[in-house]
Amino acid sequence: MVPFPRRLALQLMIPLLALVLLAGLAAGYVHMKTQENQLLATMITGADQLSGSIASATWHAMLADQRESAYEIMQTIALKQGIKRIRIYNKEGRVMFSTAPGDTGSVDKYAEACFMCHATNRPLVKVDMPSRAREFHATDGKRTLGIVTPVYNEPACSNADCHAHPEGMSVLGVIDVSLDLSTVDEEIAGTRTRVILISIALSILLSVFIILFTRRFVHAPIHRLIEGTRAVSEMQLDHPVQINSSEELGELAHAFDVMRLRLKESIDQQNQFAQNLETKVGERTEQLKVAHQKLLHSDRLASLGQLSASVAHEINNPLSGVLNLSMLMQRIVGDKGIPQERLPEFRKYLGQVVTETARVGRIVQDLLAFSRRSKPHQRTNVNFNAIVSTTVNLIGHKLKLMNVEMDLRLDEHLPLIHCDASQMQQVLINLIMNGAEAAQGRPAARVTVSSALAPSGTDLVLEIHDTGEGIRPEHLEKLFTPFFTTKGEGKGVGLGLAVVYGIVKDHNGDIDVESKPDVGTTFRVVLPIGSGDPPDTQHAAG
Repeated sequence: MVPFPRRLALQLMIPLLALVLLAGLAAGYVHMKTQENQLLATMITGADQLSGSIASATWHAMLADQRESAYEIMQTIALKQGIKRIRIYNKEGRVMFSTAPGDTGSVDKYAEACFMCHATNRPLVKVDMPSRAREFHATDGKRTLGIVTPVYNEPACSNADCHAHPEGMSVLGVIDVSLDLSTVDEEIAGTRTRVILISIALSILLSVFIILFTRRFVHAPIHRLIEGTRAVSEMQLDHPVQINSSEELGELAHAFDVMRLRLKESIDQQNQFAQNLETKVGERTEQLKVAHQKLLHSDRLASLGQLSASVAHEINNPLSGVLNLSMLMQRIVGDKGIPQERLPEFRKYLGQVVTETARVGRIVQDLLAFSRRSKPHQRTNVNFNAIVSTTVNLIGHKLKLMNVEMDLRLDEHLPLIHCDASQMQQVLINLIMNGAEAAQGRPAARVTVSSALAPSGTDLVLEIHDTGEGIRPEHLEKLFTPFFTTKGEGKGVGLGLAVVYGIVKDHNGDIDVESKPDVGTTFRVVLPIGSGDPPDTQHAAG
């Protein structure tokens, strides 16, 4: 099934064209039939007049019983164009005369020439003209019009001396005239051709008018309206939509144009607002940059002040102890040297001086390590498990003195990792010793070091777990902050994990911590297998 067009112009045009075509065909058919009926009616009228004329022309000859004269008149009339045959029947249906040679004998009363009168048991006497006419095809195949005219028994006939007829006989015979309809058929064919051509021409003219009318007053306005909607959808709001074809489409176009203007006004307001907002955001951004620079400067000053205070505090304590011990030792030493009885006391003070001096050295070493953490060097492809084993061997005696068990779970199939081996060793020492200090003194004190390949295959995962008491949640966020420590007085300045964080970040790695109270703490370090150099370092190395 062919789908009906969806365009409004076609939906309107096709039914109108079909209606015009059907109306044209119907009008042409009715006109053609009307012309045929009029021509046939004219022929019937003419045939009836001819038949009456024949009866009138032969009336005197028949009244004088001069049949030959009457037959000659009929023969002469039959020679006229369009007359095929003239016959006379008596009341019994016998052919008394015919202009066609050999046309003799009797006819059936129920044949086409007699049926209209003898259809009932009693023949009709008066028959109207249309009922006396008939159409039929002659033996030559041509259409023929036949009309019969009754010859009535007039008083002159019934009272004549020659051949008197009884007065009770109403009809004496019938004159049958047959006319050739070839001329009429030609005229009808010409009329049919003219009607068809006129109908086609009118249909074409009306169709062209409908098409032009539809395109001018329906298709064109709707097309302009569609173009306007497309322009609005593409945010082209400077093209007005003007339609004057009809009141309805004009109102629709006007409403759409009002919507376009309001949308344009709204978008202009939004653009102006966005531009103002962008200007204000730029101004605020500049203000924030200035504020940020001031904040960074203040933060640096605060950090420097915190560093100075922490270093001064951490170094001042052991230096004060050394100063006091030195003064005590100075008092012990006399002009003759150290008294023998006070030699153990002097040695005690001297040992405390060594201890405090070593403490200052560790503080300075941590500060130097923190200051050098952003300067990695000598990165090579190394066996990370070998670094772990070496580090554990270096600090193994300390772990034994602290009664902390060491558990290694290293993946033997790890690939080589590109890193600074000394800095990785420093990371391991800090994390393992922090774990050992957290687990020291607890039942089943243990530090577990494990290495494995990440599921992605591009990273190495190092986990260091201790069985200590855990880290408080409020301390986790500050764990990698410089100078933050949870250890007691004199046990560090809080730079160890800050140094670890800096080394891991310099290797493009990541570090996080997970801790549960009374369960333990796990540090997880993720390092890339390949080159972990920052972009600037790689460029400089190249």
